[in-house]
Amino acid sequence: MKESLPNIKNGKQCEVIKGTHKGKNGTISDIKWSKSGNITITVTQVNGIRFKTLGRNVLVLEQ
Repeated sequence: MKESLPNIKNGKQCEVIKGTHKGKNGTISDIKWSKSGNITITVTQVNGIRFKTLGRNVLVLEQ
């Protein structure tokens, strides 16, 4: 059964703390579940550049 992570929601700000994009931050969008059960998200940076990462690699910033 898929359980969503309560902090990961479209439009929230996040910072990537692990993985290829470590140190980058932006707005969460396009949340999906992969076939293996991981959450994948698209992060849009302030400059408009977008990248995909795993939900477990981000820290959601409180607004």
